[in-house]
Amino acid sequence: MLVLVAVVVPAVLSGILPRLVRTSLLVSLPIALSAVIVNVFFFPGGRDVILQLGPIAATREGLDFAVQILARIAAISGAITLFYLTTRPADLVVDLERRGISGRAAFVANASVQTVPRMVELAASIVAAQRARGLDTEGSLGRRLRGIVPIVGPVILGSIADVEERTMALEARGFTRPGRRTLLWAPPDRPAERVARWLLVLTLPLLVGARTAGWLG
Repeated sequence: MLVLVAVVVPAVLSGILPRLVRTSLLVSLPIALSAVIVNVFFFPGGRDVILQLGPIAATREGLDFAVQILARIAAISGAITLFYLTTRPADLVVDLERRGISGRAAFVANASVQTVPRMVELAASIVAAQRARGLDTEGSLGRRLRGIVPIVGPVILGSIADVEERTMALEARGFTRPGRRTLLWAPPDRPAERVARWLLVLTLPLLVGARTAGWLG
């Protein structure tokens, strides 16, 4: 619950709560549905039956546990989505290097953050190109499944080519040279942000200790 509050409050203050909820639901819906079905109908040791469907039964114990799992999934997906919606990869890389992180580690962090959005963009452009060549991607389910193969192959090859191009560009700009780089710009770090960051850092061990002691259930 505390994690959900920590996710919702910044989203409300930054005005992205509707986008956060929509994106989080899309990301976590498949996992959430499977978690609910498995725990509600197949929870080990469940005795209080609330619904009987042939040989399987939904139990109250399974439903309670499924609600807890849903809260955890919502907290994880919400935190990840909030990070993607509020953090520019360029700002992240520059700030990591400003704080002493090596350029290679910063590049790995940047690549990890940008992998999914870049693949989504690449897939959208490939789908548009394949449609222009007559590929049916909006017909029946069978046609859509047949259209996956002509899309997946170019997406994978295009991602590999994109990584190679970025690596060559970094090499041309002296990415592997020894020594610390001189940063010409750094993202602003306002006093309120520093206070909030240190409060989060100090609150984390308190929450871990309270959880370990059983005060949070």
